[in-house]
Amino acid sequence: MVEKHHPATTDIRGQLIFLGTGTSVGVPTIGCGCRVCTSGKLRNQRTRCSVVMGLPRGNLLIDTPPDLRFQLLREGIGVVHAVLFTHEHADHVFGLDDLRLMPFFLGHAVPLYCEELVEQRLRKAFDYAFTAIKPTHVGAAPKLEFHRIGTTPFEALDTRIVPIRLKHGPRFEVLGFRIGNVAYCTDTNEIPDESWSRLEGLDVLILDGLRNRPHVTHFCLDEAIAVAERLRPRRTLFTHISHELDYDETNARLPLGMELAYDGQRVPLT
Repeated sequence: MVEKHHPATTDIRGQLIFLGTGTSVGVPTIGCGCRVCTSGKLRNQRTRCSVVMGLPRGNLLIDTPPDLRFQLLREGIGVVHAVLFTHEHADHVFGLDDLRLMPFFLGHAVPLYCEELVEQRLRKAFDYAFTAIKPTHVGAAPKLEFHRIGTTPFEALDTRIVPIRLKHGPRFEVLGFRIGNVAYCTDTNEIPDESWSRLEGLDVLILDGLRNRPHVTHFCLDEAIAVAERLRPRRTLFTHISHELDYDETNARLPLGMELAYDGQRVPLT
């Protein structure tokens, strides 16, 4: 007999929710006694980066970080209808197994939209989900369906998605995504010339802003501010934040219309 599952889920249509806003090790950082890690402030507690968007045809998740189970429970997100992946790094993919329950709700495999390198990493890291060996029982492994993407716009959940090519240091290329007038661009320190036009006319720009000091694969805060000043969105929210940035102190000195994002923050989709 197949166990029945009845999702307890919050209606998030018309909203983007920050599931996580932290860097790859999260904040507080293990073993760290700095004043941000020990502050106890809720908005200084940052799980690994992800957002979910409540679209008319379902909940669209961007990335599956290691903290995914906790994040979905915290925000009452009972069902994920589809997933976009920005890139293949561990802090963005290693929560994939937390989607195992979703096919019980959906009645089909979970659609995953990603580039080839992401698919290769997922097939290697979660090889038990793709083996020809028959599972011992229903739900023993996640049921997943890959959809290969690149930089050509495509549709997911009947919504137009515009991929944005980004550089993540000297070795990695990643994708940002634009949905309507909202763009999500984490894990980047360079926007190629051909990508700027896809970021024009935004209401909300969500952008990597790791710390004050420069970094080889992420925008530091000053660099991220410069990007926002060039693009001039109505609102800019910085994510992938390290323990070097205190939420209140940093927001107090940011230009008007710019702020650090925080876990659980909800933003209207336009």
